[in-house]
Amino acid sequence: MKLPRNINGEELAKRLSRKGYTPVHQTGSHVKLKAIIDGKTHTITIPLHKPLRVGTFHQILKDVAEHLHLALDQLVRELFDN
Repeated sequence: MKLPRNINGEELAKRLSRKGYTPVHQTGSHVKLKAIIDGKTHTITIPLHKPLRVGTFHQILKDVAEHLHLALDQLVRELFDN
């Protein structure tokens, strides 16, 4: 599975809103998103950098996939396949 390149933080936050994540706080160039899924609250912080570093991007997606009980490649397909 190859992650998309040139994804910025704002675009990632927008795509994660499809999975129930909503912005709750922003400080400088970082935004916190929160989702309540299966009664569990999950909070992630996304830097609003252009583009996101690959390692940062991968770790955010890995964390979200784990919380949603999805495989990482399935989450990537659902968010980025148009």
